[in-house]
Amino acid sequence: MAQQQAQFKAMTEGTADDWQIIAGHMRPFMAALPGRIIEHLKLLEGDYGGYPVDRLEHCLQTATRAHRDGRDEEYVVCALLHDIGDTLGPTNHADVAATILEPYISEENHWIIEHHGIFQGYYFFHYVGLDRDGRDAFREHPHYQACVDFCHKYDQNSFDPGYDSEPLEFFVPMVERVLAAPKKSLYLKAMAE
Repeated sequence: MAQQQAQFKAMTEGTADDWQIIAGHMRPFMAALPGRIIEHLKLLEGDYGGYPVDRLEHCLQTATRAHRDGRDEEYVVCALLHDIGDTLGPTNHADVAATILEPYISEENHWIIEHHGIFQGYYFFHYVGLDRDGRDAFREHPHYQACVDFCHKYDQNSFDPGYDSEPLEFFVPMVERVLAAPKKSLYLKAMAE
């Protein structure tokens, strides 16, 4: 059975009926986001990039450490997805992850994910000719210490081939709950109708 489609060839020709059809398609598309995110996260499996564990295992270890430390689901999901941008934005992976997560998470968690790249640099930038203290430019920011803590407690130490991380399936219900409904988006009103 063919699905209804809008009939315009340019948005200037669109009608309210056209946009109701599009909105009807958008709701199930949005509901399927957690599944698409998990599938994309699976692309990190087998990609070692020279590290002792592949990128998926690194994400699983980061999330497992946060979960076992009693962090809430939103934080754990952020830990799981913090490096999801590695495949599409290897030069700005933190920005990619932060952009995906932004509508669904707190301002603090968003700031942590957005800045974790430069904060993680504290542990290795000096070995590759960069300033390991680059994070100090943010020292006065209210979320500075939260990002330091994320990197120190969960991110920088999650390259252990012997660590007993939880499997990806363990985190799927958390991802589904956190991404169930955006907290902020310019489309919130349209999605509510």
